[in-house]
Amino acid sequence: MEKRPVKITETVLRDGQQSLIATRMPISDMLPIASKMDEVGYNAVEVWGGATFDSCLRFLNEDPWERLRLLRNEFKKTKLQMLFRGQNILGYHHYADDVVEYFVQKSIANGIDIIRIFDALNDVRNLETAIRATKREGGHVQPAISYTLGEPYTHEYYMNLARTMQDMGADSICIKDMAGLLVPAEALSLVRDIKSVISVPLEIHTHCTSGVADISYVRAVEAGADIIDTAISPFGGGTSQPPTEALVKAFEGSEYDTGLDMEKLIEIAEYFRPIRERCIESGLLNPKVMGVDINTLKYQVPGGMLSNLVSQLKEQRAEDKYYDVLNEVPRVRADMGTPPLVTPSSQIVGTQAVMNVLMGERYKIATAETKDLFAGNYGKTPMPFNEEARRKVLGDRETITCRPADLIPDELDKYEQEIAKYKQQDEDVLSYALFPKVAMDFFKKRVASPDENAKNAVLNGMARASVTPLK
Repeated sequence: MEKRPVKITETVLRDGQQSLIATRMPISDMLPIASKMDEVGYNAVEVWGGATFDSCLRFLNEDPWERLRLLRNEFKKTKLQMLFRGQNILGYHHYADDVVEYFVQKSIANGIDIIRIFDALNDVRNLETAIRATKREGGHVQPAISYTLGEPYTHEYYMNLARTMQDMGADSICIKDMAGLLVPAEALSLVRDIKSVISVPLEIHTHCTSGVADISYVRAVEAGADIIDTAISPFGGGTSQPPTEALVKAFEGSEYDTGLDMEKLIEIAEYFRPIRERCIESGLLNPKVMGVDINTLKYQVPGGMLSNLVSQLKEQRAEDKYYDVLNEVPRVRADMGTPPLVTPSSQIVGTQAVMNVLMGERYKIATAETKDLFAGNYGKTPMPFNEEARRKVLGDRETITCRPADLIPDELDKYEQEIAKYKQQDEDVLSYALFPKVAMDFFKKRVASPDENAKNAVLNGMARASVTPLK
C-alpha cells in the first residue's frame, strides 16, 4: 500500500473559536497549550486573520499584533497561518495597495508563515496585490477559491480559477467552503478535476453546519486532497470544522494515515474542554450552533449569516418574517450577480434581503454596501447584474469595470498623520487603517491604563525578541 499521508491544519485558535464563540477566545486561553500544540506535527496552525483582528481590539482589549508575536514565540516548529480577505485585508471594504502591501509585510515580520488569500467574488484581480506582496516577503501564498453553488459554478469554472491562481504564484490552493455546501460525491469529483489541472498542494476547508463535512473530507482525500482543516474536538463540529481527533482516527492505518500522535491530541482536547464548558455556562457558546442545520443546503446561507438575519429581524421585532427573508436571499443574490456568500458579500446580500422584506418593496432603500456592489466597487461578479435592480439602486450612476483598487489613492501617509499622537508601534497605523474608531478607542484605553500598558510592553518585548517566521 503506497503511503500518501494527509496533512492537518488546526483551526481552533482562529476559525474553530470564531465559528462557535464569535472569536472571543483571549490570548490567555491560548498560550498555556501552544507549546503542546507545537509538538503535534500539524501542517500549520491557523492563529490569525478573519475576525480575530477586529475582535481583539473591539471586545478583548488586546493588541492583535501582540497576540501574533506571543503565539509565534510559543510555536517554534509549526507554521502559523492567517486568513486574508484580498483587497479587503481583514476589513469590509477595499483598501489602497500601499495598505495591503504594508499589512502583508508586517504580518510576515510578526510571525505569519502562510497567508490564505480569498476574494468574496472570486475576482482574482483583488488577489494580485496581496499575492505579490506575500511572495516578495518570502511567505507561503495560498489563494482560496470561495466555493458555492449556483448557475455559474461549474467544475470548469473552478478549474479555471485554480489554473489562474497557480499561474499567479500559488504555493498551494484552498477550496474554501465557508457554508458547508460541499457534499461527499461533489468533493470526490471536484477535487479530482482540480487536481488534474494543478501541480501545487490542494487544501480543503469546510464547516459541519450541514452535517456532511466529515464524509466530504474522506472523499476529498481519496480524490487527492493533500491537506484538510480541522478543529480540536471541544471547538469542532457544529458551525466549526470537523473534529481533529475524529479525522486522524478515521485515516489511521490507511494509506492516508496522518501520523499524528493521538495521545497529544487527547491532551490538547482535555485542555480546551473546560474552556468550552465555561463558554456554554456564560452563554458565549450557544448549543444551537452545535446542531445540524439543513437550511444551509436549502438556502446556501452560511451559519453566521443565518444568525445575523435572526438578529436583524429580532431588533426590528419582525421574527415572523424569517422565512420571507430566507426566500428573498436567493433573489437578491441573483440580482447582484450570484456572488459566493462569504464576508462581506454575505452581509451585503443578507442585509438587503431583510430591508426588501421589511419595506414591502424591493430596493426601496438600498444600503451603501449594496450601492457599492452594484457600482463594481467590490469587483466583478460571476454573473451579470439584474439591470432593473441595478438601475433602481444606482439611477444613472455607471458601474466601473476596472480593478476597484486602481481608483483608490495611497492611504498610509494620511493614516500615519491621524494617529501620530497615539502611535506606539509601526503596526498601529494598520490597526487604525482597518478599524479607525475601534482602534482609536483601544489606543486611548492603552494610554489611560499605564500599569496594564507596562505589563503589555514587557510581554511585547519578550515576543518581539524571538519573532522569526518558519521557512
